[in-house]
Amino acid sequence: MTRIKKILIANRGEIALRIMRTAREMNISTVAVFSEADRKSPHVRYADEAVCIGPAVSSESYLNIEKILKVCRDLGVDAIHPGYGFLSENAGFAQRVKEAGLIFIGPSPESIEIMGSKLAAKQSASKYNIPMVPGTESAITDREEAKKIAAEIGYPILIKASAGGGGKGMRVVASEADFDEQMDRAVSEAVASFGDGSVFIEKYILSPKHIEIQILGDQHGNIIHLFERECSIQRRHQKVIEEAPSISITPAIREEMGRCAIDVARSCGYYGAGTVEFILDENQNFYFLEMNTRLQVEHPVTEQITGVDLVKQMILIAEGKHLEIRQDELTIKGHSIEIRVYAEDPLNNFLPDVGKLVTYIKPDGNGVRVDDGFEQGMDIPIYYDPMISKLITYADNRDDAIRKMIRAVDEYQISGVRTTLSFCRFVLEHAAFRSGNFDTNFISRYFSPDMIKPRKDTESDAVAGLISAILLSVNKQAKDVQHEVAAPVRSRWKDRRHQNG
Repeated sequence: MTRIKKILIANRGEIALRIMRTAREMNISTVAVFSEADRKSPHVRYADEAVCIGPAVSSESYLNIEKILKVCRDLGVDAIHPGYGFLSENAGFAQRVKEAGLIFIGPSPESIEIMGSKLAAKQSASKYNIPMVPGTESAITDREEAKKIAAEIGYPILIKASAGGGGKGMRVVASEADFDEQMDRAVSEAVASFGDGSVFIEKYILSPKHIEIQILGDQHGNIIHLFERECSIQRRHQKVIEEAPSISITPAIREEMGRCAIDVARSCGYYGAGTVEFILDENQNFYFLEMNTRLQVEHPVTEQITGVDLVKQMILIAEGKHLEIRQDELTIKGHSIEIRVYAEDPLNNFLPDVGKLVTYIKPDGNGVRVDDGFEQGMDIPIYYDPMISKLITYADNRDDAIRKMIRAVDEYQISGVRTTLSFCRFVLEHAAFRSGNFDTNFISRYFSPDMIKPRKDTESDAVAGLISAILLSVNKQAKDVQHEVAAPVRSRWKDRRHQNG
């Protein structure tokens, strides 16, 4: 076993801060790397040391393996935590970290490689009795043969990219007449997004729920699951609202899904934190979808209902320690909901928005958690994912967690950019969501832009507020108001910045 003393977080924003906080609690020093666009970000100041590794463009900074490894050599780093996104599921990066004599806080390069391909993942999981969606077992090479298979499966079908995720390289085909066009689009998008045009066919489940199981495995063959998360509220095949536990499954299905998730992990010798994703049809049949070999964006809801710090467990596992938690010791306590607060306009097809956070005041109170990487006055960069924060609530039961979330959404004041807060409030109040009678088609089935109104804290209101504050300031009668409305919040964290370049 190796004691980790210094971790470099190869990421940015809220997940970098999330990892740093646990590391600090474990008396482990942290190193932040940042792009020029993130020079003033909170994670840069919070770290014990921080190094600028390049321009805003990800390929020249957060995806630049050579620069990241150089920082590790220069600063005597022991281990790298990749967070999520960027290099987190890059088997080549994990291998380079290993070859450099560093610890990769995540699974082995071999596990990442296997589970990084949906086809390879299916082949690996087939060693065990795990239900699979009907479809092809290998990449499509012969279109005419693929059309025959599609006809046997029955339309509608899905054409899916073998590599990657996030809904990219995925096309629904309603009939054979649409096959060629959708096939071309799927391959083109797969090449553009992942550099791999391999695609395969699956039966399209018409009313699926997206359920995922959190697992932890150590390097000694011990694997446990930490129950499920409900992730069916999505736009463009990407999650917006998650919760744990799911209102949709029975204890028996939960137990069987957990067993299957552990077997999927065991099939590739998995260790670290990972997530096994399933789809659940209207008849409560579930099918293995894929495995994410990293920490998930929505991991906080699992932490809330189990009391387990997943980042801490990842670090302990990376040090070679045995899992301290047994399956029979885990129980579900209460209910947790997470909404992703994106800089997107739900009134305009969820298009990303950019601008300055003129007003940024977070909600607070019992059972409210905000994971973010922004402060008032900061710009939302155009170079990265438009997520501003994750707002999480926890209560004894689902109804109370929903009510707490609605209160927190109403307290969250953001102006300068459009956000998904109003959409999330719409979902939380909708009868289908309250009853659990919803699936991944929620938006197409229930939502249209005219159903919600822009929040009061829009950019125009912020501008008006700023003008008022300036006028009051001139009259020297509203210093407090000016501070609240116009002045960026200044953090009191100790500035222990180490910059290079």
